[in-house]
Amino acid sequence: MTVLKRYVLRLFMSLKYITANVLDRNNGRIVATASTVEHSIKNSLQCGSRTCNAKAATAVGEVLAMRLKVEGLESGQQRGIHVDVNKELEKKDFKNRTKVWSLIHSLKNNGVKLILDEDNDASQSG
Repeated sequence: MTVLKRYVLRLFMSLKYITANVLDRNNGRIVATASTVEHSIKNSLQCGSRTCNAKAATAVGEVLAMRLKVEGLESGQQRGIHVDVNKELEKKDFKNRTKVWSLIHSLKNNGVKLILDEDNDASQSG
């Protein structure tokens, strides 16, 4: 059985680090990843010892976009890479909203075909 949303973007953020993974839901494999944990990204940023900002999120998005292009997956095999924006924003605190959007815009600006899944069911019920 084929999953319609085959490729999905998952974000993980802590006070110090930002990690973005693209998962292939058909086999549960991470097909591309980028993180401020990596020395090549960390050394190019001027993050404080405790925090990384939207600039770091943008850099992670740029590196992830390059890695997706190398794998030939920037368009998610013509289906796009799905991002559940509301879910990603809900699991991050208010301070990380800018980082989430910076990373998403960075991927889009670098040619990655993203499909933003924004469920409006909660706002329509009532």
